Amino acid sequence: MCTGRCSKCIGITLFPLAACAIVSNILLYFPNGRVLQLSEITDLVWFFHGILGAGILVILPAFMMLGAGGAGCCANRCGMLLSVVLSVMGFAGGAYCAVISSLGLIGGPLCNTGDGEYLYPFRNDTLEDNYLFNQTTWSICKEPENIVLWNIILFSILLAVGVIEAALCFIQVVNGLTGFMCGTCMRKRKTNISGM
Repeated sequence: MCTGRCSKCIGITLFPLAACAIVSNILLYFPNGRVLQLSEITDLVWFFHGILGAGILVILPAFMMLGAGGAGCCANRCGMLLSVVLSVMGFAGGAYCAVISSLGLIGGPLCNTGDGEYLYPFRNDTLEDNYLFNQTTWSICKEPENIVLWNIILFSILLAVGVIEAALCFIQVVNGLTGFMCGTCMRKRKTNISGM
């Protein structure tokens, strides 16, 4: 497979991943489908790791990858070099999303524990006492309903998407450098030597 075609495949793959990250991040603002006060939303959601990191910072290089891989072989070394630069940005966005999502999973959600005060009941857990491995502790959170499960699912999706995007963008960095150094495609041309 030539580097231009590989670039196009990676670019096409990044679009649904970026859309999934944006939607997942937006859903974190509405736990269990409810609209909450700004002070009742988990703090790590405000880092926009799905919208900005795994969303916008990945869509930009995805467009460039499609252009660099246009028609299977673009023969444009400058386009491949630009896709490398933008892929580094996409890698950073995916890695940023993965780090913030990991912190969100480790720290747990902001919730009402029954006394009307919103706090982070799982923030000081040790690894063996972590709420992720002890489902019975989830009942500490009374409001919003199912907030622990909501956060675990969405932060896990964002973590997976961020890791996959970072890996794909890293592959594109290597692919783009190869395309820049060696050319984007090696096509064998048929020559007609019967006329000689």
